[in-house]
Amino acid sequence: MSVALSAQDISRALTRISHEILEKNHGSSEITVLGIPTRGAHLAARIAAIMSSIEGKEIAHGTLDITLYRDDLRLRAPRAIMPTSIPPIGIQGRDVILIDDVLYSGRTIRAALDALGEVGRPRTVQLAVLVDRGHRQLPIRADFVGKNLPTSEKQSVRVSLTEIDGVDEVVIEGEAN
Repeated sequence: MSVALSAQDISRALTRISHEILEKNHGSSEITVLGIPTRGAHLAARIAAIMSSIEGKEIAHGTLDITLYRDDLRLRAPRAIMPTSIPPIGIQGRDVILIDDVLYSGRTIRAALDALGEVGRPRTVQLAVLVDRGHRQLPIRADFVGKNLPTSEKQSVRVSLTEIDGVDEVVIEGEAN
């Protein structure tokens, strides 16, 4: 097990991602940030708070549960459905920024796009992830990445966040090829 990102690295990455989102979207007036539970929801709240402090106004943010849209629903142990929380301003015609902790195969993001379609029709959908570890199975890429971590398929990337785990860090577990 090796630490790939410390708490300070995570904070720096989230600040950079926040600035990049604001720059690409020419400010925050049309942005809605949605986090994919569990850790993506906490990262989304942090990014929205950073953007709010930069812009000097509240950034609309919420969560998007994708549980029922996953293509591996039958293969995984059942888990509680987490609430989808869309801000009152909604997503219709807005620039939605999806936030997740790790981008791997792309299947989680495909499910998020399906779930998003049930909520409304945004103008654009952009993806921000803390870690991109490669090994895509679908043609999906992140617009904003905290850290690219090339890994072997035998390894796993574990993101720990203070809100859930009591510590901020990203570790790589397992042997490299």
